[in-house]
Amino acid sequence: MIEFEQEQLESQAQRLGDQLIQKGWSLVTAESCTGGWVAQTATAIAGSSAWFDRGFVTYSNRSKVEVLGVAESTIETYGAVSAEVAREMAYGALVAAKVEIAVAVTGIAGPEGGTLDKPVGTVWFGWCTKGKDPVSQMMCFEGDRRRIRARTVVSAFAGLFGLLDGE
Repeated sequence: MIEFEQEQLESQAQRLGDQLIQKGWSLVTAESCTGGWVAQTATAIAGSSAWFDRGFVTYSNRSKVEVLGVAESTIETYGAVSAEVAREMAYGALVAAKVEIAVAVTGIAGPEGGTLDKPVGTVWFGWCTKGKDPVSQMMCFEGDRRRIRARTVVSAFAGLFGLLDGE
């Protein structure tokens, strides 16, 4: 199951890479709960250096602030798992990497850490393209930690496809 799952993810990454190459764009990722899984999936594709620039793993709040420029006040007001933080992560990654498209993920993969307002499986996504305001979306996934993280990677790619289709 795990190998098949990774093959599906890499198939998405290959398709994404083809679209980015056609546009002449490069991708940056900013990841918290996935720990770099989106970037790992992208770089599993031979030749991905033609369209993947870099990935930031910003697991701690401090790293979100220091590396991506997320405002401390945003984290204090909304929490690290929020629309506002996801948007700031995506925008900060885009600016830092000087590329055309970014995805950010921040969530609670469990098995602990959830609350009534933000249960385990809550993930906020941020996507941003150069010259446009970042957008965000929340999804809530069920399953164990690995399943939640895998679904997050799938959804991160799906959002990128949505942005590319809208361009």
